[in-house]
Amino acid sequence: MKIVVVHCHPVAESYGAALRDVVLGALAAKGHDTRLLDLYAMGFDPVMTGDERRAYNDGPPADPALSEHIEALRWAEGLILVYPTWWNAMPAMLKGWFDRVWAVDVAFRLAPDGGKIIPNMRNIGLLGVVTTGGAPRWTSWLMGQPGRRIIMRAIRALCSPAARTFFLVHYEIDASTPASRAAFVDRVRARIARI
Repeated sequence: MKIVVVHCHPVAESYGAALRDVVLGALAAKGHDTRLLDLYAMGFDPVMTGDERRAYNDGPPADPALSEHIEALRWAEGLILVYPTWWNAMPAMLKGWFDRVWAVDVAFRLAPDGGKIIPNMRNIGLLGVVTTGGAPRWTSWLMGQPGRRIIMRAIRALCSPAARTFFLVHYEIDASTPASRAAFVDRVRARIARI
């Protein structure tokens, strides 16, 4: 399977970076073809300009810096996001990636009659998330899991209707232990092995 891994963490030696490496290693062990988009390492600019927004409904983004990202999405059969959950959602960098890359004529098309958008990422049959969060599980549930909802509802709606999904979270990461982090790595590795 052709899988794009999107990693979003500013610290190169973070636990998030270790999770990225676990995901990539487990995918390689199963023989999957992967591409990594490491947003911070690539210097991705998440800020949409005024001109970019004015032209948003006219067609795919014109910024050549987005070409590699768009091409990777068109190539992909699966997408795995690896990021920390901050303030109950994805980091601003990753949100900006969705804002700028998952655009008109890339992730969706506009209906000619002005009706519902038409999904355009039907090639993506796997959507997965590996994340960490400082809050306990019950707090996340009490808040309505906004980060999970964005990915598993809004983003998934643009993918294949039969897309398989997973959402793995290490809760209370700030109070984690070497044992809890190792157990989560094992959980991630086991889930990736089932792809």
